[in-house]
Amino acid sequence: MILSIPTLIACGLQPTQARAFAEPLSAACARFGIDTPRRVAGLIGQCMVESAGFTALEENLRYRPEALVRVFGNRVKGDAFALAERGPQAIANRVYANRLGNGNEASGDGWRYRGRGLIQITGRDNYAAAAAACGKLYLERPDLVAQPEDACLTAAWFWSSAGLNTLADIGDWTSITRRVNGPAMLHAPERKAATLAALEALA
Repeated sequence: MILSIPTLIACGLQPTQARAFAEPLSAACARFGIDTPRRVAGLIGQCMVESAGFTALEENLRYRPEALVRVFGNRVKGDAFALAERGPQAIANRVYANRLGNGNEASGDGWRYRGRGLIQITGRDNYAAAAAACGKLYLERPDLVAQPEDACLTAAWFWSSAGLNTLADIGDWTSITRRVNGPAMLHAPERKAATLAALEALA
């Protein structure tokens, strides 16, 4: 389905974001079979929360020490104050080291493959899988994922590869949130509300 600028505004996007994302989101959805109101609404609802209304296409790694411990637990235990002072790059390299296909802390992979996109993909393995599926050079040029076209493409790829069309078809918004956000289920009520608002706009 074609997503017009007025339709995206009705889904909750601001006009600037609606203009930037209407064409690439339509193309990405078509490519990955996200082609019914429920499927599109489910994707938009998750992206609205993941990307702060399609405005933040890169992970915010500016944490206070107490937040670092709350979010990353043992990965920063005993070092949260010093790590927070060193800033986002140091945080990413620590918390994503030796995970998701990344190398060790010194490799810089944590920062290089930090969360980007409308549904933030994180880690070398996920960038590699997205690159293979989308035919893009995301491993060599990870910053591409923070551009509207590739932010849409990788979000649609993730949605499809996680089997979320099937869940959207039956309106299982809770399970969709769990697959997107994991056990934490952060902002689940907001995700559902954004999905239902988009569904009403698309109906």
